Amino acid sequence: MSDVKWIKIATNIFDDEKIMLIESLPEADSIIVIWFKLLALAGKSNNSGVFMISEQMPYTDEMLATVFRRKESTVKLALETFERFGMIEVVDDVITIPNWGKHQNLDQLENKREYMKKYMRDYRDKQKKIACKTNSKSNSKTNVSEAEEERDKERDKDIINYQEIIDMYNDTCVSLPKVTALSDKRKKAIKARLRQYSIDDFKRLFEKAEASNFLKGGNDRDWTANFDWLIKDANMAKTLDGNYDNKTKQVKNKGKPNKFNNFESRDYDFDALERQLTKGG
Repeated sequence: MSDVKWIKIATNIFDDEKIMLIESLPEADSIIVIWFKLLALAGKSNNSGVFMISEQMPYTDEMLATVFRRKESTVKLALETFERFGMIEVVDDVITIPNWGKHQNLDQLENKREYMKKYMRDYRDKQKKIACKTNSKSNSKTNVSEAEEERDKERDKDIINYQEIIDMYNDTCVSLPKVTALSDKRKKAIKARLRQYSIDDFKRLFEKAEASNFLKGGNDRDWTANFDWLIKDANMAKTLDGNYDNKTKQVKNKGKPNKFNNFESRDYDFDALERQLTKGG
């Protein structure tokens, strides 16, 4: 998970000439919202302002439209506007924010990772190298030195605290099988989910799983969920949506009229009936 918990936004941002020009456009509000969404996504990805959904795949207009929950036409208009104003650059079909450094807390990152001390000098070169990875793996191997690859591995360790997720699961899901080993497959799955969900979402996931009778074996198969099942994309979404929450049984015929109460009531003269029976006796 990225160490960039927040991004810098200057209080006079709406006095900036570019923002003022954007505000004069027909879809100004949507474009400005997309700009802030771009900044937030860049911070979440912590990829030096380079928008890559994976090592070999850059974000497309369509992908960003889906992630931002905006019309693709609006996202395209926004990106064209940002590129025209120099707010973004497209390098080998990869969207980048050229001055990403001013939007994040670099001082804090420099204290955590030594290589970030050189960030302001060489981050543009790094952006181009990342973008070139989409064209060829061999180019990537040629351009990225072994020392830089080792730094990237160290960065991943800092960015994602895998053990924190494992400990949270073991402490919360006491009724489910314990996780005793942190494999590369599990790291990959955790990293993939953290592109969509926060640590708080994981906490809520584990709490829901522990509270679910179905996931703890209360089903006709006597099946119990485990960590690997919970962090699969579809399973995590369904669990967070409440699909496995305990259901309260509804009382049958609740609110329905009793069919035996539908007869028409009759008025009986019980005194006359008693007199008739006494006379007959």
